[in-house]
Amino acid sequence: MLTAYDYSFAKILDSANIDILLVGDSASNVMAGHETTLPITLDEMIYHAKSVVKGVDRSLVVVDLPFGSYQGNSKKALDSAIQIMKESGAHAVKLEGGEEIEDSIKRIIDSGVPVMGHLGLTPQSIYKFGTYSVRAKNKEEAKKLKKDILKLEKAGCFAIVLEKIPAQLAAQLTKSVKIPVIGIGAGSKVDGQVLVVHDMLGMNTEFNPRFLRRYANLSEIIQDSVKNYIKDVKEENFPSKEEEYK
Repeated sequence: MLTAYDYSFAKILDSANIDILLVGDSASNVMAGHETTLPITLDEMIYHAKSVVKGVDRSLVVVDLPFGSYQGNSKKALDSAIQIMKESGAHAVKLEGGEEIEDSIKRIIDSGVPVMGHLGLTPQSIYKFGTYSVRAKNKEEAKKLKKDILKLEKAGCFAIVLEKIPAQLAAQLTKSVKIPVIGIGAGSKVDGQVLVVHDMLGMNTEFNPRFLRRYANLSEIIQDSVKNYIKDVKEENFPSKEEEYK
């Protein structure tokens, strides 16, 4: 699984046979420049999701419900999920949290909308945690995670993301459920992995967590390309005679 926020990237990633495209609320960071995921709105998520769906032929498209669109009110959660599905054409939604949002998950699933869960580090709760450091290193939080993952499976989630937790705990949690578990900073003993595409392609060079592997350095490639373009324009080497119309 990789994130996608627009038509062009979605088309490329889908053509590369990625299984799942996540229209993540990380768009708040990498597309809009916000410090956290909290500011992005439901309408903005729908805009990004619409764009992604248009570029997809085979991938499953999952959309994050943004902060404020589902917490504390299962009716609001249902309305938000239905709005995303109707207006974007996406295939599923993702919600952060465990037992505290169980009613919302059940209500959404009962309406016919597939739900992916998200446990561990939940970025929408950053001000509650106060840090992006590894979660569930203490026994109490690990115990809650073990309880929450079973509750999410029982509620009907078709898959669960585990973010930034100890690898050994992630392996235990994965074995405890029958549904797929997708990790990000959760070790290799899960069923799949997810990364933010701008991070793994080296477009966002300021974010350097331990779990990130960069498969390209597009920031450097793009900058070099732009510099060469500027040079060619200034030296009147672009356009060439072959690139002119007659």
